[in-house]
Order: sequence, then C-alpha cells, then structure tokens
Amino acid sequence: MIRRSFVAAALALSLVPAGRLMAQSEAIDAPMLARIREEGLRHSQVMDHISWLADVYGPRLTGSPTMDQAAEWAMKTLRSWGIANVHQERFAFGKGWSLVRFNAQMIEPQVMPIIGMPESWTTGTKGRVTADVVLAPIRSEDDFAMYRGRLRGRIVLTQPEREVNMLEGRIVLKMNEQDIREALSEPPPPPPAGRGGRGGPPGGRGGANASGPSLQQRIARFQVDEGALALIERGPDSDMATGGSDLSWQTQKTDGGTFGVGSGGSRDESAGTGLPSIVVAVEHYNRMARILEKGVPVRMELEVETRFYDETQPRAFNIIGEIPGTDPVLKDQIVMIGAHFDSHHGATGATDNATGSSAMMEALRILQTIGAKPRRTIRIALWGGEEQGLLGSREYVRSHVADGTAVKPEQSRISAYFNIDNGTGRIRGVWLQENHAVQPVFQQWIQPLDDLGVELLGPRAVGSTDHASFDQAGVPAFQFIQERLEYNSRTHHTNMDFVDRVQKDDMVQMATVVAWFAWQAAQRDAMLPRRTAGTH
Repeated sequence: MIRRSFVAAALALSLVPAGRLMAQSEAIDAPMLARIREEGLRHSQVMDHISWLADVYGPRLTGSPTMDQAAEWAMKTLRSWGIANVHQERFAFGKGWSLVRFNAQMIEPQVMPIIGMPESWTTGTKGRVTADVVLAPIRSEDDFAMYRGRLRGRIVLTQPEREVNMLEGRIVLKMNEQDIREALSEPPPPPPAGRGGRGGPPGGRGGANASGPSLQQRIARFQVDEGALALIERGPDSDMATGGSDLSWQTQKTDGGTFGVGSGGSRDESAGTGLPSIVVAVEHYNRMARILEKGVPVRMELEVETRFYDETQPRAFNIIGEIPGTDPVLKDQIVMIGAHFDSHHGATGATDNATGSSAMMEALRILQTIGAKPRRTIRIALWGGEEQGLLGSREYVRSHVADGTAVKPEQSRISAYFNIDNGTGRIRGVWLQENHAVQPVFQQWIQPLDDLGVELLGPRAVGSTDHASFDQAGVPAFQFIQERLEYNSRTHHTNMDFVDRVQKDDMVQMATVVAWFAWQAAQRDAMLPRRTAGTH
C-alpha cells in the first residue's frame, strides 16, 4: 500500500506551475455526495450489468448478432430506469462476422486437443479437414523460394517457436511509488509524428504503400497461391507488454493457455476470400513446431465455421441516453460519460469493456435512483466499433461536434466527456490531457474521495481510446486513471476475458466515482475550462 504522505508530497510537486491561474473554490455538494455514496457503495447493481453484457451477450463484436442482442438489453435496461431519449445512432461499418463452430486437435504423432480461436473476419474450412502440418515462417523476400511448392493442402505454422518463461515479472499491476511519480510528472515531448488512436483502414492486415503491396500482403497472397489450407500462429514474439497510459511500466503476459486474438480479415467486399487463420496457445504451438523440426510428421484435424453478414443497413451503432438538465439557462449544455460497448470475440469482453460500459450505466442508475435533477444534461454514450479504430466515437464527433475544421454547435455545449476503458481496476484519479486549468477543479472534487483511493491527477495526455476523439475536437475529455491489475497481462483481447477476472469492490467504487464527477460537472456555474490552444 502506497503511503498517503508520499502521494501528497508527489501531488504537491505536480501542482499547476506558478503563474497559472487557480480556480475559484468549487461548490462541493456534501449531501448529494452522501446520497451517491450510499446508493453506489451499498446498493450497487454493477456486477449484474456486467454479467448480462459478458455472460449472456458476450462477446460483442461490432456487426455481429450478439452485439445487437446486447444493445437491445442495454436500451431496455436504461429505459426501465427512466433514462430519457434512449436511441441508437447507426453508421456504416462493412460486413459483420461471427464464429459458428471451431474444433482443432493434433492427431499425429499423438493426440492433443488444441487451445485456440479463429481470428475475426476469417473464412471457414468448409467442414472438418485433416491435413499435414508444415512449419513455414516467412520473414523476408528470401524465404519465398524456400517454401514454394511445400504448402499445398497443408496447415501452415507461420512463426518459429517462442520461448516460454517463468512468471517472474509483474503480472498484477498496482501503482507503486515509481509508477505514481511518473504518472504525476510532465511527460517528454511526443515524437514529431504525434499521437494516434487505433486507426487504419477497415479490417485487413498491413496496408500497401506507394511502392506496392507490403511484405505482409505478399506473404498472404503467396500462401493463397500456394494452396495452403489454413494458417496457425501463436501471437507476439515476446511475453512482455507495456502497462499502458504511455508509462514505462511493463507487465508479463501469463501464457499458460492464454493468448490474444484479433482480426484476421477484411470487412469490405473482399471479406471471406482469404485463408482460415487461427491463434493457438504458445505451448501447443511450440510442441508441434519442435516435432516438425525433428523430422517427424504432424497431422491436424481442423474445423472452422464462420458466418458473414452483408451490410444491408449500417451494421455499427452507438447507444445514447440521458438525464435531461433542469436549469433554464444550462439545460442545453451537456456532460458526457462513455465507454466502448463492443469487444473482440476471443472470450466475453468482460474487462474490455463490459466493465466500462456497466460502470457508466450504473453511474446513471445511481443518479436516477436518488432523484438527482442535474442543471446540465448528463448524457451516456456506449460506443460501437472502438476495437476497429474508435469508429463510434469518431462518428459521433463528426456528426455532432466537429467534422474536420467545420465546428458544429454541440462542440461549444459539451462541458466535458469522461471515459473508462482500462479494465476492472479501481479509479485512482484522472489523466488531465495537458489541460492544466482543470487541475485545481478536479483537485477539489477528489478530496472527499480520498478514502476511496482517488488521489492522482496526471498531467499527461493519453490516447488509444474514445476520449481522444473528443479531445482532438477541442472538447475537455478525460480518461480516468485505473489500476491495471491483470488487464494487459491476462485479459485484454484474450481468450480469458471472463467475468471471473472482474473485481467487484473496484467496480462498485468505479461507478460511484463516475456518478460524482458527472454530478459535479453538471452542477458548477461555469463549464469546465478548456485546454489552451496548441498545448498538444
């Protein structure tokens, strides 16, 4: 446990530099905070929301039938609480996809059921197939000749064996003194290329450049032309990953049957034309690779059945609802809270991001249950297509806030946007997005939350999730600082992202903190200060 004296000292060192104006004293509605805490901490329903979204309706891959089913549940639930103006805003996405059936096992030289998962938007095997396995890791132009004529009718292992290490690194990330010190410090200047989200063209792997197809595209074409039956991979070449939020902390991935799985094909008109692509546990992959390297044949039995859905209407959507404002002057101003509703397909999307969506839903339920009448409108947005490049929040911003340099009326009416997308860990504070003017405001808001562990205001701008869409449009937009726990080591985009990894006490705290921030933002006389132009 980090000593509070250390945190207090670090916060003092990170306060707004001399010469910057301090905010006036914030009105802290202590009776309302007590009511929020009573309902949020003692009568929470957040874990039930998560179970519905993950256990019953997970995974929630954008464009899939389960995403539609989850949306129906969420909208019905919001309406049952009395949330107003609940609706969907649809946008073009491309073809949808779902997994129907998957079975894989090694059958020679011994029998081994294989832990694995097809990548999304991959095609199927047209029934159960039995085939020889070949190890063919193509890494450069020189490798094409080596494997020409060796892939036809075979299941291809596309990577070399990877070392599996003892679990001696940080598996559960809880912020220590070094992490806190770094979080509270001004980050180094970004590289000239600047920041970016999870952008890129719809689906697909490795885009072409001016000189022609990329190496990855040429490998994919070679595998098809050579008649390969299916592709097997085992994920990244390292078991180490960044802890997140552009900090230097690292976490060790757990392996042991846990693996990451994402997209393996395109959503456009070419969808379904590639080869079946499957990610398997590194231990099972390595065993087959070692056997082949001894010159012993390996055979597999494989069945992949997938389904594509034409875009007869826009397949992606955002879910919107709100508690209307009551102040005659301020009611048209908006405080937004949001999280991405979609997930990858490898498990149920519990920590990514049923946790964030459920926390935001629960924050609205808390406020509605206690009869809160905010001065400004509090609007919830549950985003689709985040995993494909922040598509939902970007579409909302384009439609309502700003389309390039064309600023729309809502831009000036949004006081703030608050986002959650870092798993199940409790909220420790807020990333300020280099908006130094808001620091003294938030400092006063978090003081009565000290006993809940909310005490950090990190000056840096973080990206790669939906608040970035609003931040880039000039709206004060913030991601909460969370304990990462097992998010990057075990659950993020993996086959083990189940409700069992969700931490109840942290989720209860999370929703309560969000409700308090939404209320404070909705009640203050002035909108939250905006970042000085040109700070990032």
